[in-house]
Amino acid sequence: MRTTWAWTGLVILAIAGGSYGLYAWLRPQPLPTQLLYGNGHIEGTEVRIAAEVGAKVLDGRLLEGRFVKRGDLLLQLDDTELKLRKARADAEIRSLQSEIERARRELDVAKHHASTHETDLARYRQLRDKGTVTPQRFELAENAFKEVAGRARALEAQIRALEARLTAARREADIIAYQIDKTRVLAPIDATVLVKAAEVGEFLQTGQTIAVLVDLSSVKLKIYLPEKDIGKVKLDAAARARVDAFPKRLFDARVAQIDQQALSTMTMVCSNRACQQTLGSCGNPTPNGPSASSCRDRTGQRCLPSATLLRPTGLVGSSAQSVP
Repeated sequence: MRTTWAWTGLVILAIAGGSYGLYAWLRPQPLPTQLLYGNGHIEGTEVRIAAEVGAKVLDGRLLEGRFVKRGDLLLQLDDTELKLRKARADAEIRSLQSEIERARRELDVAKHHASTHETDLARYRQLRDKGTVTPQRFELAENAFKEVAGRARALEAQIRALEARLTAARREADIIAYQIDKTRVLAPIDATVLVKAAEVGEFLQTGQTIAVLVDLSSVKLKIYLPEKDIGKVKLDAAARARVDAFPKRLFDARVAQIDQQALSTMTMVCSNRACQQTLGSCGNPTPNGPSASSCRDRTGQRCLPSATLLRPTGLVGSSAQSVP
């Protein structure tokens, strides 16, 4: 019985010793004490795309995780009603132009008649002063001139009103043309589709969010540190950060912002060169791999590593590089 208990104790000790040895051999090497530890995340510039006109979605090319270039078609909205309104506005413009041309021709005739009657009136005035024409005949000549002159003034006012209506019709046509152009929703920047918020057949209201794009060409790394460590970090200081996705590589960065409150958020902006070197080809990073904007994993999704640590200013080693 004593032998059994002895062997049991030896086995337990052997298992415990082997477990500790395996843990000691497999655990990662502790980082130097001059490093600051903190959790964080990487953010890109987000752009929210909203519908500028209310219409039904006819064609959608949004796919979450897809990279789009500036000017690529994201959605095609129904523009049938807008095209009908545009045709009506163009017809009204042509009609107003015809009316203005007709009124101008009538105005030219009225001005010619007014000039003739004005000459006759001056002649009748001289004859009246000499007493060779009756007052009634002079009055008839004067009334004829006033009638023709009034007709000319009325035509001028009519032309001004028609021209004002023509200007308003042209502006209305421009607005409709602008709305027709906005039925083609295009990507404003080179970015990745982060959120798809519209489906084919759905009716969109003006201002309704269609998609959210994120620009990964310039990312920000936010790290959360305890208040006691904030004094060890300086603005615009060179820094290096390690991310979970690539634990054996470091980001070259600079400290761009430090909040003044406890449990603050510190933001670092990676240089394009540093992002290219670190992100590489995602699963198998290489120093000269593709840029962050084209970095994908096997599923086609963008790679966004999570930050884990930051070296504070004053303790930056000689291997740290400043961000240009």
